[in-house]
Amino acid sequence: MKVLANDGISKSGIKALEKGGFEVITTKVAQEQVANFINTNDVSVLLVRSATKVRKDIIDSCPNLKIIGRGGVGMDNIDVDYARENGKHVINTPASSSESVAELVFAHLFTGVRFLHDSNRNMPLEGDTNFDGLKKAYANGIELRGKTIGIIGFGRIGQAVAKMALGLGMKVIAADKFLGKAEIKVDFYNGQFINVEIITEPMEDLFKHADFITLHVPAQEGYVIGKDELAQMKDNVGIINCARGGVIDEVALIEALESDKVLFAGLDVFEKEPNPEIQILMHPRISLTPHIGAATLEAQDRIGTELAEQIIGILKH
Repeated sequence: MKVLANDGISKSGIKALEKGGFEVITTKVAQEQVANFINTNDVSVLLVRSATKVRKDIIDSCPNLKIIGRGGVGMDNIDVDYARENGKHVINTPASSSESVAELVFAHLFTGVRFLHDSNRNMPLEGDTNFDGLKKAYANGIELRGKTIGIIGFGRIGQAVAKMALGLGMKVIAADKFLGKAEIKVDFYNGQFINVEIITEPMEDLFKHADFITLHVPAQEGYVIGKDELAQMKDNVGIINCARGGVIDEVALIEALESDKVLFAGLDVFEKEPNPEIQILMHPRISLTPHIGAATLEAQDRIGTELAEQIIGILKH
């Protein structure tokens, strides 16, 4: 049986699939050619990340396609319900990239509180002529330790963020529509650990108390953070979005940065992805990455092997 990994798959994933008796094709097929390629090559499994879209047209055109798999968490590029109604298995890998995304959240947090994004732009330009001026400009850094981080969405990634925050000595508050509490286990290298129970709170309380806010929610209609929500936050709040574009109102965010309500933002995802607004890209107080939350070697390894296990489990048993 053939597997088309159209947006790539890790070596460990290929190895596991081949061991399970599958032929893995990693040719990158253009979006409009995907259905034709699947039918011509008798492909049983289509694996995608975020680039390839699997809509009704592909599902209708490919009766022999048995499984649609998404390497990662969000499945907004797949018509999941329609595919399942038409007898296709739809799988994803929700557990595999939590740590990677959580670490990127802290990369943006550390960048914001120590002005690294701006310093890294200006040191090459002025470091030899204006060293003391830059030193003064970036002198008012703040520590994360002892501060309160508010986590909106307390699923696997939100909990991974909480674990890292606790390790840094931060206070953690969380808001989640569907989850009342979670137990966070913080492991140490010598087998010791601590368990911390975090009870979720209403969003208004989170806005009131958080020094930093990070979003871990799926794509949805309407903004989670817009003008009204920004107004409820503490002054000089830092905001991180490594979840989905469109959950923050970017116009309201820029206004809040300009008025010093928001100290800095860290964005891995954008409303107009893959063509983010120039005002976002050029803003000196926004730390930017191009949707790379799950893009670590370790996460891609886990994604590949987890997809392989699920595919073998469905088609070989």
